[in-house]
Amino acid sequence: MAARAMFCMPAQTRLAQACATLLLASSGMAFAQDAAPTATATALDAVIVTAERREQNLQDVPVSVGVVQGDAMREFTTGGDDTLLALSGRVPGFYAETTTGRIFPRFYIRGLGNIDFYLGASQPVSIIQDDVVLEHVVLKSNPVYDLDQVEVLRGPQGSLFGRNTTAGIVKFDSIKPSDDFNGRLAASYGSFNTVSLDGGFGGPISDTLSFRVSTLYQHRDDWVDNVYAGPSADGTVTPKRDAMGGFDDRNIRLQLLLEPTDNFSLLASAHTRDYDGTSTLFLRNAVTRGSNRVDVPRDQVAYDEAQDNPQAYKTHGGSLKAVYDFGGVALTSISGYQTTSGYSRGDTDGGAAADYPVNGVPNGYGQSMGQVRDLDQYTQELRLASTGDAPLQWQAGAFYFNGKDITDFYQRAYFLQGGARNPNNWVRLRNSNTSWAGFGQLTWQATDALTLTAGVRHTRDAKETQLLKTADTAAGVVTYRGRTDVRLSDTQPSWDLSAMYALTDDVNLYTRVARGFRGPTIQGRSAAFNADFTTADSETIVSWEAGIKTSLLDNRMRLNLAGFTYTVDDIQLNGNDSNGNGVLFNADKATAYGMEADLDWRPIPNLALTAGLSLLRSKIEDERVYAQVCALNGVVVCTVNDPTIRVGANTFAQIDGNPLPNAPRYNVNLAARYDMPVSDSGAFFVATDWNKQGETSFVLYDSTEFTASGNFEGGLRVGYTGGYGAWEVAAFARNITNEKNLKGAIENYMAAVYNEPRIVGVSLNLRWD
Repeated sequence: MAARAMFCMPAQTRLAQACATLLLASSGMAFAQDAAPTATATALDAVIVTAERREQNLQDVPVSVGVVQGDAMREFTTGGDDTLLALSGRVPGFYAETTTGRIFPRFYIRGLGNIDFYLGASQPVSIIQDDVVLEHVVLKSNPVYDLDQVEVLRGPQGSLFGRNTTAGIVKFDSIKPSDDFNGRLAASYGSFNTVSLDGGFGGPISDTLSFRVSTLYQHRDDWVDNVYAGPSADGTVTPKRDAMGGFDDRNIRLQLLLEPTDNFSLLASAHTRDYDGTSTLFLRNAVTRGSNRVDVPRDQVAYDEAQDNPQAYKTHGGSLKAVYDFGGVALTSISGYQTTSGYSRGDTDGGAAADYPVNGVPNGYGQSMGQVRDLDQYTQELRLASTGDAPLQWQAGAFYFNGKDITDFYQRAYFLQGGARNPNNWVRLRNSNTSWAGFGQLTWQATDALTLTAGVRHTRDAKETQLLKTADTAAGVVTYRGRTDVRLSDTQPSWDLSAMYALTDDVNLYTRVARGFRGPTIQGRSAAFNADFTTADSETIVSWEAGIKTSLLDNRMRLNLAGFTYTVDDIQLNGNDSNGNGVLFNADKATAYGMEADLDWRPIPNLALTAGLSLLRSKIEDERVYAQVCALNGVVVCTVNDPTIRVGANTFAQIDGNPLPNAPRYNVNLAARYDMPVSDSGAFFVATDWNKQGETSFVLYDSTEFTASGNFEGGLRVGYTGGYGAWEVAAFARNITNEKNLKGAIENYMAAVYNEPRIVGVSLNLRWD
């Protein structure tokens, strides 16, 4: 028990107590089962992961990996939830949020992420779908469907995968073509006319060629009323029932697998997405000064502008993966191409200015639109790797990345009607990013019990942002005086060392140290306000980790624990200026420590339990760094608990010692399913899942209002499964208690962002072979 408890770090806190409770409970459960009569429960299946670019048992990998199977992921999205945001809180150490709708989720692992809503923002979490790294924030929103498995690789993963990452990787693997005809369909219908269809089918075309077609369709009717009844400066029609909140997300993917010989395979994949819906709805003054409680209606807004917050994107892409086994050595080539275009527009003040007058004058107008006119991303990876089971395994390769886009940003005056309109109130940027890397890894089984691994990567990362059009006056006068072409580059090594020791057949101990880096970043959107670009230099991280992976109770319980600590030097942070515009800067460093626990248990026949716990303490360390606080018309509108200074009309808070933004201090997730057989082939079942989030700050400075504490959501499914698992019908509820959780804010307008409402409905799952 002492070995388990050591990962819970400082005692005498509620988080430490929660950690101890879970570990004691798991030990107590193990003891109780050992002592009980042997009523055989189903053993756990092995979980196979590719965290080191090879197929390995999860328990044999010296990395902290959270795994969600495709069926479990589909349960979370039954109610039409965004397929990526739905993963938040379901994997210890992983968090996701958005203030830009379904098209722009932001990801955090162990507290590291980026709160910037800029369309060219760099993120320290990499998203990899079917072996292709997705770098641009719009590409990262590509939904996952017909999913086989999700792997969340925690901590720096700079040696083997795609782009460098200081936080970790979320890796999605779709179901691949096979030489047997098979298929599956998950269909649901719920509140607000919410429809979700997630399916795939395929099989052999010939002896050497097979296919799989996969699709996702999600729809929700508009369900949010716009109750504003005054004039609109941009022609928005108000009031209007069922004006916003809906979406249509249409996706299809085709895969072809050619296997002409036993030692060669070629997998070709092409996909397309057509999405339109509503960008994030902000609720002005939903946050009350002096409290973080919010309780305003979720189904109505009062917007005077922005034409109902429309959002639409089209994305296409494809990849080729070729593998040739020379006998003892395999060569893998992965080529990828992605493109997208679209826009997102919103009433960013979250309300009608006429409803918030100052001295009888409407106060606080805000509207903007970001538009990606064209984006092209090319990736190429070549990798040589040893095969077989020799004591020494190796792999080496090279990676190339090239991403280019043209992006426009439009401000309010562009949309106005009459004499107030300024048709020149927008900017156009050209962004480019190229990266070259060489990498390698050695794994040596030194003894029957001890395995050592070392990996290294050398990367050059270069970025350029050009201002193609400035935000001029209505008469066409150029007032911008900042830079119009900024180039940054850096070359850095990444590496990791790890050791795995098999204490027994069922208990593995491991330790790992890793270094990663994130290249320099440019914030070009500032030019929309005639402000110069802001930039941030590269950040680097060194992370230490130790853990235990266990298979207990005759393989009926899998309990994995990891403790970690890291330091990020020159951490890239993002604040806001007086226009709400993102400002990049580096702080000296950030430090953190914490732990994760993953539990999968089959205590009795027909009962499955899973649980996860993450604990985190993070801290920004730089006495020289300040962030601008919530202010409207020069007046601070929220409660700032940090020391502040005034610079002109603006107020800045010292953020030294504060936690990283969107870094929950703890997260607990629980899920259970119990089947009640009524025949050899069928059973009634009840399943539930819950997650609870600890204190989380949404901003860099310490405020009373812009924090969440105790957010939680739950889901329930009750139904019948028949045909030996071939079909299932159920009634379900997502966010069953209809919790109103604060997920983000626009500070100067005290505007809140809520989570999704309760969705109740029915679902049907089918499988066929």
